[in-house]
Amino acid sequence: MTLNPPTEHQPAAAPPAAAAGEPGDKGLRSGSVGLLAAVALGLASVAPAYSIAVTLGLVTLVVGHLAPAALLVGFVPILLTAFAFRELNREMPDCGTTFVWTTRAFGPMPGWLTGGWVPQMATLIAMTALAQVGASYLLDVVGLAGLANNALATTATALLLIAATTLVARRGVQLAAWVQYVLLALQLLALFGFGLAALVRHGAAAPSLAWINPFGFGDSGSFAESVLLCLFIYWGWDALITVNEESSDADKVPGRAVLVSTFLLLGTYLFTAYAAVAFAGTGTSGLGLGNAANATDVLATLAPPVVGTALATVVKLAVAVSAISALLTCLVSNPRGTLSMAAHGALPAAFARIHPRHRTPSFGTVFFGGAAGGVLVLLELVSSRFLGDAILSIGLLIACYYGATALACVWHFRARLRESPRDLLLRGVLPALGGLMMLAAFARSAYDMVKPDYGSTSFDGVGGVFLLGVGSIALGVPVMLVARSRFPRFFRDGRAEIAAQTVTDPS
Repeated sequence: MTLNPPTEHQPAAAPPAAAAGEPGDKGLRSGSVGLLAAVALGLASVAPAYSIAVTLGLVTLVVGHLAPAALLVGFVPILLTAFAFRELNREMPDCGTTFVWTTRAFGPMPGWLTGGWVPQMATLIAMTALAQVGASYLLDVVGLAGLANNALATTATALLLIAATTLVARRGVQLAAWVQYVLLALQLLALFGFGLAALVRHGAAAPSLAWINPFGFGDSGSFAESVLLCLFIYWGWDALITVNEESSDADKVPGRAVLVSTFLLLGTYLFTAYAAVAFAGTGTSGLGLGNAANATDVLATLAPPVVGTALATVVKLAVAVSAISALLTCLVSNPRGTLSMAAHGALPAAFARIHPRHRTPSFGTVFFGGAAGGVLVLLELVSSRFLGDAILSIGLLIACYYGATALACVWHFRARLRESPRDLLLRGVLPALGGLMMLAAFARSAYDMVKPDYGSTSFDGVGGVFLLGVGSIALGVPVMLVARSRFPRFFRDGRAEIAAQTVTDPS
């Protein structure tokens, strides 16, 4: 990792902005994030221990022993989309990422809505869930299990976690990266330690290649449902792209980190899933992964019999740490997205404020910390079940902006796809397939979510998850119209101005 910490001789004020067309021209500390730090941020943002704990059981309920196959197939659209992110970042290494890329490809209004609003809303909702989960597990680990089930205690602890991670994120991406190294190491040690112990336990079944057979699904419905569940388990790696203007070799390092982090996630998930299925099986009773009582927290159920009570506490701590580290990454990535939007004239100038010493988007960081706390309290006041449905609705938002970004890649490079087989494949065919798969996932998940029995709430016969997911996207339309009236120049000339700031010749 490349670190450039401030020295006592460094002036308090941020350096002058670079000329348009240079990465890092928004006042961020350029060259301060290397490949290792970017990979750590990407992995941490996915919260691997938490994600596998709460998703593996649900996937197993749908497809049984083919859960590893579902994880593999669910990885395909993620990988295809990752190629789109890499190629677009090579052309336009801007911390606004999806906002800048979709604006360049499709214009200011689609860019503002699908590239700006949708990912910001998805991350904000996720932050409330991560804070609550981290608080609940943390209280349990420190011996306050009774308070872990108390809404007031968990909410208060979650707010403290949001405040603490906001302070760390505000201090700078270097400090955040060092914190992530420690938190990520604990997660990976816990997951691989659990997996190894499960595989060698007496009575564990021998792993089978049949478990990873992508053609073994019995019907299209279970196949689609399991793959949709797996989209959530991989979501978040794109947060590492938002530090591209602070990366060494801004046009190359983030793209490499995207591919490294996604493949590391795949390996970690497949290993953990294989170990869990081998040890517990997919039965519907006892420790079986097909037991609905175990579905929402596989690691908490299996850890005590696999590694013993004492080490099971370490596994629980890993899940708590996983949620907290992902929360921290959200507070690194979201403010950089709004920083770019403000720098391009699409949001109030306050979001473009850079701390004179830490060189971070200080206003945006504090804003999102406060917003996450406010949304958490609001959802808890409405109903604790409402918060659960809000988490489920994130899948729609993920599919929406990932799909839009993948298609933006194809459209942006359309005139250059014939220049080489590489361009045709990596900038055309693969992103197009990824975008279409994401749109199909969006349509299928919306169809499933509209049913009143999907999730925990419903309104007039329509599922609350659907209303929250589609409602979050729809709410962006009137907000965008207000922004259009306040920032007419961006909505008139934004596409051209973004093109003027890219590092290569526009196509």
